[in-house]
Amino acid sequence: MGSALIIDDSSTERSIISDFCQKLGINVTTAISGEEALEKLSQAVPDVIILDIVLPGRSGFEICRELKDKDQTKSIPVILCSTKATDMDKFWGKRQGADAYITKPIDQEEFNTVIKQFI
Repeated sequence: MGSALIIDDSSTERSIISDFCQKLGINVTTAISGEEALEKLSQAVPDVIILDIVLPGRSGFEICRELKDKDQTKSIPVILCSTKATDMDKFWGKRQGADAYITKPIDQEEFNTVIKQFI
């Protein structure tokens, strides 16, 4: 059905999101940091990126902004996925270029609805 790059430093969250994607027939690649994700993006371009905000090194907001500034990645939909759930967090995520924002713990039905918009 498509491919997704999941960027999250929590192995539990990566596993949950990977499982949701695989149940939809989406091929999954994972990264534990923004730097690792950028390296993987130089090798293959996914159909969608699912990005945590709180990461080691650079934040998901910074990575999102960088992805949306680069010609080769700016058209890839970015779904921010975080425990940061305030309206300001969601607003700031959209200002960084995110195409959608999902809060954790992730509701599978909401996740499926959002990801199907982009794949």
